[in-house]
Amino acid sequence: MDNPPQKFQVKLTKIFPISSIIPGLLLTGGIAILAESLKKLPSLSLFSSLIVAILLGIIVKNTIGVPQIFRPGITFSLKRILRLAIILLGLRLSLPQILAVGPIGLVIVVATLVSTFVFTCWFGRQIGVNPKLTKLIAAGTSICGASAIVATNGVVESKDKDAAYAVAIVTIFGTISMLVYPLLSGLLQVTPEQFGIWCGVSIHETAQVIAAAFQGGQTSGELATVAKLSRVIFLAPVVLTLGILSPPANNSSKEGKSRKLPIPWFVFGFIALMLLNSANIFPDSFKKSVTEFNHLLLTISMAGMGLKTSIIDIKQSGLKPLYLGAISWLFISILSFGMIEAFY
Repeated sequence: MDNPPQKFQVKLTKIFPISSIIPGLLLTGGIAILAESLKKLPSLSLFSSLIVAILLGIIVKNTIGVPQIFRPGITFSLKRILRLAIILLGLRLSLPQILAVGPIGLVIVVATLVSTFVFTCWFGRQIGVNPKLTKLIAAGTSICGASAIVATNGVVESKDKDAAYAVAIVTIFGTISMLVYPLLSGLLQVTPEQFGIWCGVSIHETAQVIAAAFQGGQTSGELATVAKLSRVIFLAPVVLTLGILSPPANNSSKEGKSRKLPIPWFVFGFIALMLLNSANIFPDSFKKSVTEFNHLLLTISMAGMGLKTSIIDIKQSGLKPLYLGAISWLFISILSFGMIEAFY
């Protein structure tokens, strides 16, 4: 017969992990809600609430600090909630959407994405940037900004400060693109179709793509959105590849040899939802509700990232990652424009 105190201890052990994450979840959730509210201000309307949330988290972390009681929930937000959010991103995509870009447009998307990722990794090695941080910048620039960075970070296991630095870098240069591209469209004499594809293929964040592209008209905006979503689908193969290629720790030890490959299982959920969405089995009202909920989950994750980011630690990383982000941004902007001019 079981001893009652032992039974109580087992129950307490099961309950404690849940209770330990509640304070941190309340904090990240509160910051996420505040970020959504602040985004409605005219001065912040062009920025994603994801970016606002990470900035708020950084401010809290580096001013009043984060007591130990909040840390389990912050980690849960940054790891578990983020993975669920990435899975639910699959509902935003479908195969017909991707094919709507057209074969030439799709080739431009793939060629630009792969070339930018490979070039960024190569150039990062040349100037001596941390390889893990380099991969984060490469993913954020070539695929889809902050979402790609945090998904990639779950595989390469870089430090949280590196992920925050990478998010800051792609936000800076994505914002520059958002402001400069509409001005350049007239000087470069591109068609609305070319301008839309250019925005969708090369600007980092989805919100920045939409803000820039719709200034060229409805056609530009719609094409840019589809092109951008086409880039997002490559989040799955890139993260899977990085997971397979990531070397296990302590390769020489038995523990290292028995360690499972760090394949991100959540990517398979992402792919499954995208395929199901392609079959049109979900009603539009359901997809809209899930998409809105998922955006909140991503915002909560970004708040968690900000709350784990020290400005002092970022300063210690130096300016080389910023230079890498700048060169990578110029590379994707010029390469994509050249390909669009030549083939689209």
